[in-house]
Formats: sequence, C-alpha cells, structure tokens
Amino acid sequence: MENMNNVTEFVLLGLSQNKKIKNLCFLLFLFCYIAIWMGNLLIMISITCSPLIDQPMYFFLNNLALSDLCYTSTVTPKLVTDLLAESNMISYTSCMAQLFAMHFFGGIEIFILTAMAYDRYVAICKPLHYTIIMNRQRCYTIVTASCTGAFLHSFFQCLLTINLPFCGPNEIDHYFCDVYPLLKLACTDTYRVGILVVANSGMMGLVTFVVLVLSYLLILYTIRAYPAESRTKALSTCSSHITVVVLFFVPVLFIYIRPTTTFPEDKVFALFYTIIAPMFNPLIYTFRNVEMKTALRKVWCQKLCFIGRQII
Repeated sequence: MENMNNVTEFVLLGLSQNKKIKNLCFLLFLFCYIAIWMGNLLIMISITCSPLIDQPMYFFLNNLALSDLCYTSTVTPKLVTDLLAESNMISYTSCMAQLFAMHFFGGIEIFILTAMAYDRYVAICKPLHYTIIMNRQRCYTIVTASCTGAFLHSFFQCLLTINLPFCGPNEIDHYFCDVYPLLKLACTDTYRVGILVVANSGMMGLVTFVVLVLSYLLILYTIRAYPAESRTKALSTCSSHITVVVLFFVPVLFIYIRPTTTFPEDKVFALFYTIIAPMFNPLIYTFRNVEMKTALRKVWCQKLCFIGRQII
C-alpha cells in the first residue's frame, strides 16, 4: 500500500461542543487528574518506604500505580487543556506518539493485573511454595516481560496505523488518538487492518480477561475449605483485584473486541479505563486492605513527626 498523506494534523472533536458542558468537564477532569496523581503517589511512597515493598503483591501494586500515572498522563492533560481551547488540534506525529504511548502503558497495566492475579493464585492455592515461586528475581522478570509484551503490542498497533493514507477529512470524533477513529478517516479499505486490530487489541484483552476470571474462580473454589478468618482475608484481597479488573476490562472489551466501527458511546466508555479506573485504583486497594492502611499510617505518621521535630 502506497502511503500518501495529505493530512499533517488532526482536529479532536472532544467530548462535547457545548461551552457550558466543556467548562464543567474541565473542572471535573482537572479534579480527577489531581486525585489520580495524589492517590497513586501516596501508594507508591507508602509501599516504597515500608516493608511492604518486599512482598510480591505490593511490588506489583507499586508498578501498577506507576503505570496508572503514565497511562492517564498520555491522555488527560491534553483532554483538560482542550476543554478550554477553541480549536483542538494535534499534529500527525503527536497523534501517533499518543497512540503508541497509550497502548504501551495500557498494555503494561493489563499484564501487571495478570501478574497480580497469578500472585494471588500462588499465595492461596500453593502457600507452601509461595516464597520459592514468587521470589524477587521472578517478580523482576514478570515486570520486564510485561513491558516487553506491551511494547510489541503497541509497536504492532502503531505499525498498522502509520501505514494508512490520510487524505482528509481530518476530524477525529474522540478526545484522543485511537485506532478505530483513525481507521474511519483513512482513505482506503481498512477491513483487513481492522481484523488485525481486533486480533491485536481485542483478543489480547479478551484472552487476558478470561485468564483473570478463571484464576479468581479457581481461588474462590480453593478457599471454600479454609477457616472463616482466612477465607475472609482472601476474599477481601481478591475482591479488590476483581473490582479493578472489571472496571478496566469491561470498557476495553466493549471498544476493541468488535469490528472496526465507532459509536458515540465509545468516548464515555473510554473515560472508564483512561481516567476513572486510575483514579479509583488507589481507593479500592487502600480502603479494602488492612496492610495498606497500616503502612499508610506508619509511613505518614513518621514523616509528620519528623517534620514536627524539625520545626520545633
């Protein structure tokens, strides 16, 4: 396919063209972005500065918080500033860069969530072998493999898009650059490319989601024979993970598992995995986890006491 591009920039139509709605969305998403940074930084500092960092589950949670920050930062700052701008332009190069970064960090998040499910499976179903299986070297290997897999996924996704010819129009009916809205603008038949996108993004999301569901079903089956106290603790930890998985994966599957069509509702569903999930992850993992709450109290009480002594 000969790549002939007459388009050097795109227009992001955003969530709405109504001025009042845009102003309201600006305040809402600015608050969400600040909350995402505060919540995830709180988790990262609390884990890093406490003995929890030595536990695989919190090691992965620390990496999940970092990927959340990077992932939402590829989309939200542009969304917030565009809500105040009259025209929302993005260059072709910046659009492709945003597409790559979003799928890269999103892919890392998907693989880290899978690693966390595997960690819980080993901890609950094979407790005697847990420390051997989930040693620190293996944790580093899993994170490295997650980054590598996410890079390959994102690279392939961008390769499919960057070879498409764009002759005009250049209006993207979305608030960020994504594959399906871009396929809609391409001046060529995109059926085969669309199938490859579904295979790359949709099937990756679906297979991962099925693996996650099966692992948690296996965990629930295993803990039936546990004492009530141990069963409650295991359910509390797993319920937090399941909530995050559902919040992230259901909207992702709605958008990427179907053929190359776009709906107005796509923008609303995309808000779940680009903004809402990264904002609620810290709340879900903190308020439903006793060890996390204890670590927060210890770390921040020590820091406040130290600051108080310095002032005195």
